[in-house]
Amino acid sequence: MHETSPSIFLIARPAVDLEAMRGYLEDVGGESWLDRRLAETAGNPNQGELLVEFCGRACYRSWEPGLNPNVSRIRTDPLVYLDNILSSAHGSVLEHANYTFALRNVSRVATHEIVRHRAGAAYSQESLRYVRLVDIGFRVPPALEPLRQQCIELVEKLEEFQVGAAKALRIDEQGIPFHVKKEVTSALRRLAPIGLSTDLIMTMNLRTLRHVVEMRTAPGAEEELRLIFGRIGEIMTQESSGVFQDFQRAEDGSWTAKYRKV
Repeated sequence: MHETSPSIFLIARPAVDLEAMRGYLEDVGGESWLDRRLAETAGNPNQGELLVEFCGRACYRSWEPGLNPNVSRIRTDPLVYLDNILSSAHGSVLEHANYTFALRNVSRVATHEIVRHRAGAAYSQESLRYVRLVDIGFRVPPALEPLRQQCIELVEKLEEFQVGAAKALRIDEQGIPFHVKKEVTSALRRLAPIGLSTDLIMTMNLRTLRHVVEMRTAPGAEEELRLIFGRIGEIMTQESSGVFQDFQRAEDGSWTAKYRKV
């Protein structure tokens, strides 16, 4: 057994084909909007927020005044524009921008809760039908610190069983077919602690991330979930500061938004 601590890695973010976007805008008469955004960012815009704004403006053809007779003026500041998206609860446009995280050494307790968030999310998790438990990672929760040694000893006994059972069942002998190894591995996971460390690849769109970060860092949320999504909140307020501009972090670690249910 080895002790672990969760690590969060942002591994993918939106990528916009600027030339294709320009082709569309030339057809509708809004290419000056893209020229402005590129000039403001020295040709390196925040592509997630650019995509959100693009989708929002497409709804009203609000690239420039005059393209839509009903639009006589537009918000030119991207931060102001995104604030209007949030305050008016036009949250559907946030769903176009997806971010993927690799969650390393999180417990299966945590992943069982995380994967309940289905709308706007996708998951790929390490499978214990295929991955043999030979060195269990485990994090002792703060509430169990007074019993740290007992916790470690118990997990070590469960790990010894995993290794000993595989040996007794001779699944590593020459010629044992893979389907047999898989069946035994699957059965053995039933006798492993639910708190063991695992990995989860998680993709969420901006609308879902806003909701889940606030929900899972609230004071009543599970301790490890608060740790994980507190870190994701830190990442996203830097990564997408416009979409998360209304988020504030309290002294207790919770993230709260000015605009809820966007």
